[in-house]
Amino acid sequence: MRQSRILRVGVLAGIAGGLAEIAWVGLYGALTGADTAGVARGVAGAFSPVLASGSYGVVCGIAIHMLLAVGLGLAVAAAFSAPLLRRVDGWSRSTLVVLTLALVWAANFLIVLPVIDPDFTTLLPIAVTLASKLLFGVGAAVTFKAEPVRRR
Repeated sequence: MRQSRILRVGVLAGIAGGLAEIAWVGLYGALTGADTAGVARGVAGAFSPVLASGSYGVVCGIAIHMLLAVGLGLAVAAAFSAPLLRRVDGWSRSTLVVLTLALVWAANFLIVLPVIDPDFTTLLPIAVTLASKLLFGVGAAVTFKAEPVRRR
């Protein structure tokens, strides 16, 4: 399979997944009054407190989130282009994508973030963050169905 195809599908999957997460957190914030700007600043703050505290903290957080989302989309597209996973098709493939994102969430929220920025893990209820990452998986899975990572 051509690397340019993995690149294109990975970027699209990352954008779809990242936007799905932003939409979900925005909807949750609109319905509950949760501080979604604080979440964006928290993303920026996980990289640099200076980015989070500046006047562009929210924009930086969203930009960092989308860059990470594209990176994650690329990683998932590359992983699913491996010979063993290329054999998985249809709904099973979509389910595996969503389950993969659940594992990413678990590693992120249970291992990485408590070390980098423990306060970030308390900005939203844990179920909301899990739903966010599962929606990323759904967005990525839809992208993979629309733009297959491999040629048939």
